[in-house]
Amino acid sequence: MDTAWPAIRTAGFDGFVVSFGDALTEPANRAALAFRDALEASGLEGVEEISSSLVSAFLRFDPLSGLSHADMQAALQALLDKRDWYEAPLPRGRRLWRVPAVIGGDAAPQFSEAAAAAGYSEAEAVASIARQRVRVQTIGFSPGVPYLGQLSPEWDIPRRKKLNPQVPAGSLCVAIRQLIVFSVAMPTGWTHIGQTALNLFRPASDTPFLVRSGDEFQFRPVSPAELADLQDAPDGGATHEPLP
Repeated sequence: MDTAWPAIRTAGFDGFVVSFGDALTEPANRAALAFRDALEASGLEGVEEISSSLVSAFLRFDPLSGLSHADMQAALQALLDKRDWYEAPLPRGRRLWRVPAVIGGDAAPQFSEAAAAAGYSEAEAVASIARQRVRVQTIGFSPGVPYLGQLSPEWDIPRRKKLNPQVPAGSLCVAIRQLIVFSVAMPTGWTHIGQTALNLFRPASDTPFLVRSGDEFQFRPVSPAELADLQDAPDGGATHEPLP
């Protein structure tokens, strides 16, 4: 890896960002997830919040609780020095989600455009999406929304120049070798290629986000009629199993 990484940077007077790269790669995402898991298990005094993004882990703490700013930075450096985080195992407790999805057709008016941009026929594009297992690299942008990747290089297609005015909840969208499933209806610059019945954000639940960073997804193509029958099924018909 580049010798500039990993890097510890301050985030205000009570936070740090530990970054493992300046662009998304599998090793950098793995390192961010593994380091976040290690932070959560570390029991560092005064920690109030820990989260991760695509290639970084964030920690917020109370500087008056015992550890000073300098002490916390030293503790983070000591944890970083313990191992090669780019080779670290992913956190335990991850799950593989098998998700029914309509890919293409009337439910996904931009699918043919995305397939052509990736250099596929529509049938080849469906098969490509369906065979790839993708990791929940982070949760963000909107409550419970997973960023999924990375897809094969053919799917390195840009975001749209013009926003989609609105895609429905459960929409499957693609850009820059990543997939997103939206938790609520919203505008987006990502290309709408499919539809699921996932209910990703359940604010009344003890676990409001259905999936967690580090989980994996594999999409199972279904017909529009099959998806309609799954609208009221638990988790939109998705199943999950533990990952080692």
